[in-house]
Amino acid sequence: MPEEAGVREKTRNGSSREIERRRQLFHDVGDFLFAHDLDLTPVNFGLALDYLTGNDHEIEKAVRAILTDRGQITNGLAEKIISDRHSRELTVDGLSRMLNSVEENLDRFNLLATESRTSASSYGEALEARVSDMESDHAPEQLVSALVDLTRSMVDKTRQIETEMRENQKKTHALQQSLETARKAAEQDHLTGLPNRRAFEVFLKEEIKAAEANGESLSVAFCDIDNFKSINDTHGHDTGDRVLRFVGSLFARISGEKCHVARHGGEEFVLLFRDKSVSEACEIVDQTRADLAGRSLVDRNSGERMAQVSFSGGVADVFAYGTPREALKAADRALYLAKEHGRNRVYLAAHALIED
Repeated sequence: MPEEAGVREKTRNGSSREIERRRQLFHDVGDFLFAHDLDLTPVNFGLALDYLTGNDHEIEKAVRAILTDRGQITNGLAEKIISDRHSRELTVDGLSRMLNSVEENLDRFNLLATESRTSASSYGEALEARVSDMESDHAPEQLVSALVDLTRSMVDKTRQIETEMRENQKKTHALQQSLETARKAAEQDHLTGLPNRRAFEVFLKEEIKAAEANGESLSVAFCDIDNFKSINDTHGHDTGDRVLRFVGSLFARISGEKCHVARHGGEEFVLLFRDKSVSEACEIVDQTRADLAGRSLVDRNSGERMAQVSFSGGVADVFAYGTPREALKAADRALYLAKEHGRNRVYLAAHALIED
């Protein structure tokens, strides 16, 4: 077999083995998820992948400990493993170390750039001196040899600096990615995939500025799943987590450039509507409420039909109050008024607007 054909054959064989390896890994992840009756979510898929490949030693160790103790991973336990993992990564000391590393790399980069400029300047001065020497009585071969040595030294120094700068750039880029990952993790609710309370507070400040600049209205809504404790008590926390994810997915459908949705904590969600009046925001929230209340959900663990799952909501005009905090409190009061009046309804702050 010609050498070139042999190389192609080896390349094809290597590609085939890699494809087969990836296909088998995909099947192994699927088998793991189905064996433990885990939902097909990015969080669970990532956990299974990290466990099976050993990519993340902390996750592998946590999963192995639970399997040894309980024999099975549940959605709730998977969520806790990921949440705990991110919590350890996002300590103040950890973030401080990453920031210090970025600063050190930037300082080193600036130093290397200065060294590069200094080397170039020194080379220029030395070259001028050698040119001056050429006008003296030095032998030509000595001058040529000196110029070659000088140039070789400059090239070696330049290559060394360039190599260090490339490595420094790689480290800085990796650290920046780690910081960005940490920032996103710190602002995401890992169960529903929605932004969390911290992210919402950022959205609120930004949307207030945008609404004021454009002369737009701004409405906020708090929504809380009705009788959620009863869902957990009756069907278990695993099913409760599924309900939270499902309700979160319904809210996510209405999010967009001027509508931000976040999980505020527990079974409570918060929505921010820019360029929507309170009446319009109320109507949008109520349509989602009606959609959820009209669905017939089934507990996949038992196969039994669940009692009606619904939520109550409260909506307020952010600019109708002295401060954003007062508006949030007004929406929260409207929410609990809706709860007291029978649940499964949406109220406008201070006024009952929509009810069944």
